[in-house]
Amino acid sequence: MTEPRFFPEPVPLSVAEVAEVTGAVPASSREDIRITGVASLERAGAADASYLESRRHRALLNDTQAAVCFVKAGDASLVPATTLALVVAEPHRAFTQLARHLFPSALRPRPIGVAGEVSDKAHVDPSARLEDGVTVEPFALVGAGAEVGAGTIIGPGAVVGPGVRIGRNAVVSAGVTVTHALLGDRVVIHPGVRIGQDGFGFVPGARGHLKIPQTGRVVLQDDVEIGANSTVDRGSNRDTVIGEGTKVDNLVQIGHNVVIGRHCLIAGNVGIAGSVTIGDLVMIGGGVGIKDNVSIGNGARIAGASAVGSDIPAGETWGGYPAMPVMEWQQERKAFYRLVRALPSMAGKKSEDGSDG
Repeated sequence: MTEPRFFPEPVPLSVAEVAEVTGAVPASSREDIRITGVASLERAGAADASYLESRRHRALLNDTQAAVCFVKAGDASLVPATTLALVVAEPHRAFTQLARHLFPSALRPRPIGVAGEVSDKAHVDPSARLEDGVTVEPFALVGAGAEVGAGTIIGPGAVVGPGVRIGRNAVVSAGVTVTHALLGDRVVIHPGVRIGQDGFGFVPGARGHLKIPQTGRVVLQDDVEIGANSTVDRGSNRDTVIGEGTKVDNLVQIGHNVVIGRHCLIAGNVGIAGSVTIGDLVMIGGGVGIKDNVSIGNGARIAGASAVGSDIPAGETWGGYPAMPVMEWQQERKAFYRLVRALPSMAGKKSEDGSDG
C-alpha cells in the first residue's frame, strides 16, 4: 500500500525567500538550503524549518536536524552549527506564516469532487440563486430562495435551508445543516455542524412545559470558522450572532440569543447557554460552561474546565469552579492544598489525646 500525501508538494524556497515571507533575519548567508516543509524540532529533517519559542525546549534544539530554525535574537547562540538561525521577534508566528505559504490548500476544506460544478446528484431548488463558481457536491440540498456566493463549496449531504444567505468563498462541509441563517464571506463550517435549529426554550409548568417560539436567526460574520459537530441555535427574541474572525472549535454548543464579538477563540467542548454576551478578543479554554445571561467583557480569558456563573469584566482572567479572578482562584487552591496536607497530622493528634486538637 502506498503512503498518500494529502497536500501538494510545495515549491522549494531559498533562505532569502523564507526571510521575505516571514520577515526573519538569517544569522548567516546560506545559498545551499532549500525549504520544502515545516516540522517540530524533534521531527524536522534536512529540508524543514522549525522554531524555538521557549528555552524550555532547548534540549530538543540541541538535537534537531532542521535546516533552519526561527528564534528570538537572544536565543540565536543556542542554535547548533548544523542549523541556520532565523532571527525574528515571534518565532511561532513566523513558523506559521511559512507553513501557510508552503501549504495554502490546508487553510480551508477543499471540494471532494470537481470544483465549480453542481453535481447532477445534488438538488438545487429552481428559485435558489447561485453565483458563478459555486460547488454543490452529491446529495447536497439547496432550498427555495437560498442565495450562495461565488466560490463557495456546499459539501456532500449538506443542507442549505430555504432563504439562507451564504457569502462568497465560504465552505459548508459534508453533512452540515444550515437553516434560518446569514453567513458572510469566507465562513468555514466543518463537517457535522448544525446551524439555525431552534433553541432550548420552555416555560416550565406542573401540567407540562410550554415551548417558546424561536423566531430569530443566526448571523455569522465574515471569516468565522465553526469546528466539527458544533451547534449554533437560532435566536428566540434576537439573533444569535458570531462576530467577524471568531474561531470556534469542535463540539461547542452555542445557545439561542448568544452574541459573540470579533476575533474570539473558543476551544472544544465549551457550552454557552442562552442570551450570553461575549465581547471582542475573548479566549475561552476547553470544557468551559457559561450560565445564561452572563456578560463577558472585551479581552477576557477563561481557563479550561471553568464554570462561569457571573459577569467577567473586560481584560480579566478567570478560572475555577465556580469561576473567579485568577489570583483568587490560585489562592483558594493553595489554601485547600494546605488544609489537605494538614489533615493527617490533625487526625493523629486527635487519636492520641482524644481531643479535637
